[in-house]
Amino acid sequence: MNLLLIAPAVVDENRRGMQGKAFQLPPFSLAAVAAATPGYVNVRIIDEAIEPVDYNYPADLVGITVLTRFAPRAYQIADQFRSRGIKVVLGGLHPSALPEEAIQHADAVVIGEAEGIWETVVKDFLNNSLKKFYKNQNYPDLALVKSPRRDLFKKSRYLFTAMVQTSRGCPFDCNFCSVTKFFGGKFRTRPVECVIKEIRSLKSKFIGFSDDNIFGNRIYARKLFNALKYEGVIWMAQSSINIADDPELLHLAARSGCKGLFIGLESADAESLAQMQKGFQKPQKYKDYIARLHDEGIGVMGAFVLGNDNEDESIFEKTLEFAKKIKLDLAQFSILTPYPGTKLFNRLLKENRIFNFDWSKYDAGNAVFKPLKMTAEKLKEEVDKMWREFYRFDGILYRLLTLGRRLPIQILPLLLLNISFRKEIAATQNL
Repeated sequence: MNLLLIAPAVVDENRRGMQGKAFQLPPFSLAAVAAATPGYVNVRIIDEAIEPVDYNYPADLVGITVLTRFAPRAYQIADQFRSRGIKVVLGGLHPSALPEEAIQHADAVVIGEAEGIWETVVKDFLNNSLKKFYKNQNYPDLALVKSPRRDLFKKSRYLFTAMVQTSRGCPFDCNFCSVTKFFGGKFRTRPVECVIKEIRSLKSKFIGFSDDNIFGNRIYARKLFNALKYEGVIWMAQSSINIADDPELLHLAARSGCKGLFIGLESADAESLAQMQKGFQKPQKYKDYIARLHDEGIGVMGAFVLGNDNEDESIFEKTLEFAKKIKLDLAQFSILTPYPGTKLFNRLLKENRIFNFDWSKYDAGNAVFKPLKMTAEKLKEEVDKMWREFYRFDGILYRLLTLGRRLPIQILPLLLLNISFRKEIAATQNL
């Protein structure tokens, strides 16, 4: 049996495999599905970001992972295979949020995580008894989850493939985030010894953790960092800002090899944070928190979300200046996006404020709803401008000089990331 797993993308054919390569990661969710597939099945992975879909591949079954922004493309691919008589299974965040929509383009939909149910899907297919919907009764035990099938990636086409997952789920319930609905509100962890074994198998000096919050369970994080101290790796991860409230754990993270964190700061405005159900974050403390991270040798990329109901046009300059003031090394500016399945989506839908249901626009770079205190056009225009302003050459130079005094060894990586962002901004904004 041949199983073809596909990660759809919308890519300019002239730039396939090059566009944003610094940020292009392999589809680890498909590698996880491949690991959960019975050994008697031959599996191939196609990442459309680096290669075109091969419709002539002799697939018996096709599985497609679907993020909301790629849903239209995923449906096109699915329809094409089904027109050839090949069964298609859809899964991922978007089909899990809108299974009745997804089933219009598939023979089966997997709702939620695949581990624990995927083997049943394959067996049902072989027995010609495929059901429309599959869903785990319980969240998978991560102690039983196998390491991703990285051997199926075309590694030479990616800048970085050493991503490792230690946990799933999130106890926070931010109104714009789909993580809690998909992975659950309980923090689940893998045994530390399993994580270390996987890291050793990668034989890589640099590791990226794909967890939504590497510090989500501090007892577990302490065990993990104590183990990492002896591995000699440099690592990066996502985190909440409140890790800076725990100097001991922060120092341990740094000693274990942490050199960079992506942190959802979300806003410079306390009222906006409360609307996003992140009122536990205090923007007045951000500058001090970032300084603590820097003192430990950890670079910080801070992410902001613009377009909350309380925000008027003054929020853009306020946020941009705030990002500079707190001395972020990198910054991300996103438009508030009501992804299906989130509390935000349900509320804005009820208020009849979502005007665009073209899922390809749900990329955090387009405004698809009506803001209260500005136009949707103004929201997009100003967020685009924030990207350009933050990544001006003089701003990059200032950050490099500041970093040079603090962490001279990290100047080259920061320069490369800043330049990569500039190139991506130029490409996406047609500059």
